[in-house]
Amino acid sequence: MTYAIIENSGRQFFTEPGKFIDINHIKAEVGDIIYFNRVLLLKSNNIIEIGYPFINNIKVKAKILKHFKDKKIRVYKMNPKKGTRKTKGYRSLCTRVLIESIENTENIIN
Repeated sequence: MTYAIIENSGRQFFTEPGKFIDINHIKAEVGDIIYFNRVLLLKSNNIIEIGYPFINNIKVKAKILKHFKDKKIRVYKMNPKKGTRKTKGYRSLCTRVLIESIENTENIIN
């Protein structure tokens, strides 16, 4: 089992070839290929590599599947003795990417 843990926009994601992840919105077209080069950990052939802070020469290749809005986050504020109440909602933009492979500069891991 080959997997990598990557960092994108301050969050860490567990990635495997053939799986998809939802990340913050990326300004690119659907079908474009992107690379994540901030790899924190890599496990391949029962060997674990840990980066300090990132592993050099390792990239995660991904394809953009779609852009969508995440589920709504509701914010409710009230002052109990004043009688004021306020409800707001927010839906953040997300991008779904399919992890195609984990690549090394010397060879492709899969």
